[in-house]
Amino acid sequence: MSPRTKKAISISVKIAILILAFAFIFHKLDDNQKIADFKQLINQLPATEVYEVLFVVFFLMLLNWFLEALKWMFLMRNIEELKLGRAVESVFCGLTWAIFTPNRIGEYGGRVFFLAPRKRVQGIIAMAVGAIGQMTVTNVLGAWALLWFVGAFVPLNISLHYAIAFLVVGFCTFFLLFFFNIRWMLSLLNSIAFLKRFRKFFSIIARYRKNDLVKIFSFSLARFAVFTTQYCLIIHLLLPDLAIFEIIMMVLILLFIQSALPSLDLLDVGVRGMTATYFFGYITDQHVAIIAATTCIWLINLIIPAIIGAPFVFKLNFFGTNRN
Repeated sequence: MSPRTKKAISISVKIAILILAFAFIFHKLDDNQKIADFKQLINQLPATEVYEVLFVVFFLMLLNWFLEALKWMFLMRNIEELKLGRAVESVFCGLTWAIFTPNRIGEYGGRVFFLAPRKRVQGIIAMAVGAIGQMTVTNVLGAWALLWFVGAFVPLNISLHYAIAFLVVGFCTFFLLFFFNIRWMLSLLNSIAFLKRFRKFFSIIARYRKNDLVKIFSFSLARFAVFTTQYCLIIHLLLPDLAIFEIIMMVLILLFIQSALPSLDLLDVGVRGMTATYFFGYITDQHVAIIAATTCIWLINLIIPAIIGAPFVFKLNFFGTNRN
């Protein structure tokens, strides 16, 4: 394939990605009743307080993805050196891809095409290690929050409650043991016949020592704390009478349930809304406010970053013919 043909294909794919991303975003934002409800609710609040909270939530969004960029750099440090600026660009570019792909799978493409071609499969595996760390944090904290929910709102006899507690402990122990002994996954992957040709790539998993996994887990925990704080700030702004502890526990459950469901980012707001109204319904009847809060977080954490990442799509390096 000639350099001119490669360039034409590259430009065409990049333009297609941007058209798809912005078409999906426009479709979802156009005449969005949930966003209108949020505007109506905040118009009833002191403007200064609203601006302060929204500014902090927006800043936390930037912090969240900055932490993810640092984690991405750390995951890649034994594979390919990434400068901070390039790591940030690849993270935001991945978010632009993720916006219109199921289960955010496009986020992988948005990142690995910033890498040298021979490092891309290893980059995908490194991303998977980071994703497992994030999933472990979400599942462990979410499971404990669900146990609290059952104890607080579901009438059960003591034996059944202890049985559920035992299951939660086992569930959390499994995820923690699996993540901090992630090398175990090598044996499983190497035992699958059609994956044998990828064994040399899977070996990257063995490079992550316990200390590395602790750092990855710490990055994941910090990110989790950031977007939990975002939810709490917005919900407390709209419903100041709710107890902070109850808000936190409901948010942990929301994030846990949401992570377990297959979704598309642009449809995800509906999943978040339904999940949030069900669980928050036990502590408030202000369903519109809860849906409005989840919509606001969806807009700030996913839609705005996808727009920020749009210019970086043009830095994607499909054929490895240039290094930006």
